[in-house]
Amino acid sequence: MSDKKVRVRFAPSPTGGLHLGGVRTALFNYLFAKQNNGDFVLRIEDTDQSRYVEGAEQYIIDCLNWCGITPDESPVDPGQYAPYRQSERKSLYRQYAEQLVMQGHAYYAFDTAEELEKNRKEIPNFQYGQVYRDGLRNSLSLPQHEVDQLLANHTPHVIRIKVPADQTVGFTDMIRGRVSFETNQVDDKVLLKADGMPTYHLAVVVDDYLMKISHAFRGEEWLPSAPVHLLLWEYLGWKAEMPQWAHLPLILKPDGHGKLSKRDGARLGFPVFALDWEGSQGFNGMGFLPEAFINFLAMLGWNDGSGHEIFTLTELVDKFSIDRINKAGARFDFEKAKWFNAEWIKKAKAESLKAKVKEVLTDKGIDVKDDAYLITVIDLIKDRCTLLTDFYQQASYFFQIPAEYDLNAVKPKWSDEKTAFFNEFISILNKQEDFTSANIEAEFKLLMEQKSLKPGDVMLPFRIMLVGGKFGPHVFDIATLLGRDETINRIEQALAAFTV
Repeated sequence: MSDKKVRVRFAPSPTGGLHLGGVRTALFNYLFAKQNNGDFVLRIEDTDQSRYVEGAEQYIIDCLNWCGITPDESPVDPGQYAPYRQSERKSLYRQYAEQLVMQGHAYYAFDTAEELEKNRKEIPNFQYGQVYRDGLRNSLSLPQHEVDQLLANHTPHVIRIKVPADQTVGFTDMIRGRVSFETNQVDDKVLLKADGMPTYHLAVVVDDYLMKISHAFRGEEWLPSAPVHLLLWEYLGWKAEMPQWAHLPLILKPDGHGKLSKRDGARLGFPVFALDWEGSQGFNGMGFLPEAFINFLAMLGWNDGSGHEIFTLTELVDKFSIDRINKAGARFDFEKAKWFNAEWIKKAKAESLKAKVKEVLTDKGIDVKDDAYLITVIDLIKDRCTLLTDFYQQASYFFQIPAEYDLNAVKPKWSDEKTAFFNEFISILNKQEDFTSANIEAEFKLLMEQKSLKPGDVMLPFRIMLVGGKFGPHVFDIATLLGRDETINRIEQALAAFTV
């Protein structure tokens, strides 16, 4: 790597929710920057104002903050290369487009939208480029005096790059190695639109140069744009300053066929956004920890070669290497995503989960007053939770008596003998001085032996009395946490329901 300071940018368009593929691109940018003591820049590419969505920029910022990959420079925390919204940099771009026209590398095109549409309908595979440009309305085909008159009259026009014929252009991709393109396959892309706004092609080159971007990570879907960008870096005289590029593999649908889309999430019932967005539930809303989400994303197309899968963000910064990024697409596996989340919940300290679990319970109408008690509950049940939302089912009975019981698991085999057993057990609990899990279990099993009952006869009913169903941690640990009075109260209420 050169001595040039590492500066990377994540440059999304504020046109909607931030797809998880975009978050992964941001993550890889962040990891590379931090590993090399560099800068991670957020630049908002909002040149297409027709597609601008109110609130999308703030959503992008919120997503990055939730993931823990906050930019060093951004529209809300600008550095020396401000502004960081392309719409606010509009005045910068025309001079470079005009420079390209003066040098003969670009030209004015006056064709109307209707004229272009007519060509597309009449000419199969029509492209505005080497084959057809001389027959269209532009400064290459029209006499100079006519061009001057059209410009003087402020006739709407765009500026297009003049792609040369019969050339091969290429670059060395940090992931894919040498990549080459034939210019005969490339059309003359618009660089500056009629409203004076640059297109992505011009803006990304100008901004990467002015912001001194050293490395550019972007999805492989941008590879077809690379020849235009290569030509622009050369024509503007900045070839020596061009960033090193890395085109990341696609995130594929669960079946491995095609790029994962927002529609796939809706169709198959999993999130594709980090945070909730306009009625679509995100990973956050579904109950994922940001640490798990980031860990899962990092492993989509990358591994460190060790076979390990659980990494903190700090460990990812330390372990990340571009040569371990796969060229092939990475198949999205929601079950694997949930596995990561379960592992992160297990390793999390109860104190760090407290606020999130309290929010889950509060949303379900459970008022948690004792934080110390909540922490004890979390420690007891967190190994059973895959999503944060699972804490409601796994924890609710510690705060409120079950609203209903799994009677189908109890009533068919219920008997007077079992009713007598639990009534006697209540008497034993009332006399017990040291109400601990071990003592409760010992008394329960002793009484069971005295009554010649098997564990299957009374253990499950006891669990259902306390919990309402066939789930939860060790039943005697549950009783201990509930306390003597509440345990007795629940046995009595359940007996009434079991013997109806």
